[in-house]
Amino acid sequence: MAARIQLTFDAHSPQVLGLFWADLLGYAVDPPPGGRIGTPEETLQAWFRALEEMGVPESEWDSRFALVDPDGVGPRVFFQRVPEPKTAKNRLHIDVRAAEGLSGDERMAALERECERLLTLGATRLRRHEPAPPLSAGWIVMSDPEGNEFCLD
Repeated sequence: MAARIQLTFDAHSPQVLGLFWADLLGYAVDPPPGGRIGTPEETLQAWFRALEEMGVPESEWDSRFALVDPDGVGPRVFFQRVPEPKTAKNRLHIDVRAAEGLSGDERMAALERECERLLTLGATRLRRHEPAPPLSAGWIVMSDPEGNEFCLD
């Protein structure tokens, strides 16, 4: 049996970064124990109530944040607050499959549409790589609001 994995991001604000990735990936906010997946706002409110009941100081409410694939297929994504800023290029990055099954101009147009949507959420466009068949179908390199690189592929 293959090992299950969790992807973990170091972050300045786990909640803000987590909500960006939830929208990008179509993931849900992981509910508190005994809770259920709702809208991001409903699940956040459930967490705030749970944290208050547990006696967790409000200063710690944004110290960690998690996302789950609502279909139960993809890995859990975890965000943890760290004091230091990101200072170097990622050694590992996520490729977001935003144009599966498409090729050529149709593929690149689909990637551009997703890129434009993500820019409105706080992403930054870094560069575009044109298709170079047969080995490359083309992709767009972006970064999330805290500078973590990812590719629209």
